[in-house]
Amino acid sequence: MTTEIFGLKTEYLDLGEGDIVLFLHGWGSRADLFLPLAELCAKKYRVLAPDMAGFGNTAEPPEPWDVSKYADFILEFLKPFAPKSVILVGHSFGGRVILKLTERDLPFEISKIILMDSAGIKPKRTLKQRLSLIAYKTGRRIMSLPPLKALLPNAVENMRKKRGSADYNAASPIMRQTLVKVVNEDLTRDLPKIKAPTLLIWGTADTATPLSDGELMEKLIPDAGLVKVQGAGHYSFLQAPDYVARVFASFLNITEA
Repeated sequence: MTTEIFGLKTEYLDLGEGDIVLFLHGWGSRADLFLPLAELCAKKYRVLAPDMAGFGNTAEPPEPWDVSKYADFILEFLKPFAPKSVILVGHSFGGRVILKLTERDLPFEISKIILMDSAGIKPKRTLKQRLSLIAYKTGRRIMSLPPLKALLPNAVENMRKKRGSADYNAASPIMRQTLVKVVNEDLTRDLPKIKAPTLLIWGTADTATPLSDGELMEKLIPDAGLVKVQGAGHYSFLQAPDYVARVFASFLNITEA
């Protein structure tokens, strides 16, 4: 299915009937990775899963967005469906957007939340990381001086590639700036305010959003439970699909037969 949000051609999944379950994907991902879980949920609910701006088959935003703008995007996407109640499901970056949504005065009730290997907690930099960042910024300023830039025109770009994450290096200029805006916002403050029953699903070997983040979320969200997926990494729902499906079915009262 295709719609237009803020002038951006937006592709999305739409399956089943009933109260809405909204799936939000992670950074660099797309909605159709949720298809097995979406088909499970569609046995009882109407499932919506958009490719968010800049991902999958949805166009990039015209300028760098922060998490609040992505929350605006999702609320605009939901308007035509006029839901009274929504179950929110987010993986990684999608979980970050969900946390931002919980700050809002929404036109619908959030009845349940499922966060899978969710982002939203800003990691504290070690001394080594802080010194490395200072060295990088200093080197970038020096290599940007006109004489050195003329002599070594690719030096700054090579430094960026060496330091940048895979997500950062793979992104377009607009999405790189978006990523910087997104990852530098700490949403820990929102966790104690979440009222909906919340299921946390986490891979024990996740290195992108470590298990300690899930444990902190379980501690700070008033009505939360953490399910650990042993040996799984950041995409626990893809690495242990049958196990995660059973957890979903139990939490959402879905009969799998």
